[in-house]
Amino acid sequence: MLSPSEVLSSILKNPTGIEHVRSLVTPDITYVSLNYDNPDLKKIMPWAGTSRGPESTVKTFVDVSRYWEVQSFQPEALFGSEGYAAMFGRFTYKSIVLSKVVTTPFAVFAKVEQSLCTYMEDTFATGASFRSGGTWRFQSNPNGEQVMI
Repeated sequence: MLSPSEVLSSILKNPTGIEHVRSLVTPDITYVSLNYDNPDLKKIMPWAGTSRGPESTVKTFVDVSRYWEVQSFQPEALFGSEGYAAMFGRFTYKSIVLSKVVTTPFAVFAKVEQSLCTYMEDTFATGASFRSGGTWRFQSNPNGEQVMI
């Protein structure tokens, strides 16, 4: 029987192989990529949001490889306990359309029952590699100051 950390690590070693993924997840796995539900982000990255099933999980990683060339995927920490696993690391990729290279930290969280993943969630700062121009205006300071980038 695989530990939660072994299940998560194994999924991420071959996330586009449907039979491989099916062998490690439940038929109703929930995958949350970058957010729960953000229609604007989904316009930029169609896989973003909540999906279900091993096919949707694989499609997420297939779509990612259509939008980016992965230059490195470096896990830096992997740990787990009964029923849970987490991986943290560094991800470097180049956007296919704009050829922008970005390095970002990533985190992946998984819930595992009886050596099968039931839930996965990821996060990393991917949008920067698709920015083609224009100004972003942010207002996060409680003093009212705006920042334009």
